[in-house]
Amino acid sequence: MSNQKGFLMNMQTCYGCQTCEIACKSENNLARGVRWRRVRKLEIENPSSISTLSMSCNHCEKPECMRVCPAKAYSKRPDGVVVQDHARCLGCRMCIIACPYSAPSYDEKEGKVSKCNYCASRIDKGLKPRCVEACPGNAMEAGDLEALRKQGNAQTIAGAPTPHISNPSIVIIPTKAVK
Repeated sequence: MSNQKGFLMNMQTCYGCQTCEIACKSENNLARGVRWRRVRKLEIENPSSISTLSMSCNHCEKPECMRVCPAKAYSKRPDGVVVQDHARCLGCRMCIIACPYSAPSYDEKEGKVSKCNYCASRIDKGLKPRCVEACPGNAMEAGDLEALRKQGNAQTIAGAPTPHISNPSIVIIPTKAVK
C-alpha cells in the first residue's frame, strides 16, 4: 500500500515520562480506564537495564481487529490508517483478543471498545498525531512508513509479538539491551 502511515518509536530517546499517553487521552477525551497508548517498561536482566516503549494501535497491513470484528466496525483508509466506526461496536471484545498488541481498549461503563485512530482528523489537516507532537524527548515520529523505515526497520523487539501476524506499521529503534 503506498503512502502507508506509520509510527517510529525510538527507545534510545524514550525515557518513559508517559506524556504521549496523557496527550492521547486528553486529545480524544477518553473515559477513565480507557488507554489508547501505553508506555511499557521492559526490564532486561543481562545486562541489567530498564527500557521503555510507547505503543498503541500499529495500523497494521493485515489488521486482526478488522478480520475478526463481527459488526464490521473496522476499516482501513487509503493511507492505511485503521479506523473504527464506534456506533457499530457491539462490545464483544473479539478485537482485543485478536490484536497481537492488545491495542483496542474496552470501556466498562459504555460497554464498547475503541482504539487509536492515528489522530485522523489532525493528520487530515496536516498536523501530527497528538502523542507525537507532545513527546518531549522526540522519541516518536509519524508519517510515511517507507520514509520512517529509512531510519531503522525493526518491527519488533525481544518479547514482542512476531510481526508476520499482522505486519504492523511501526519502526522501532531499540536500545542495545533489547535488540
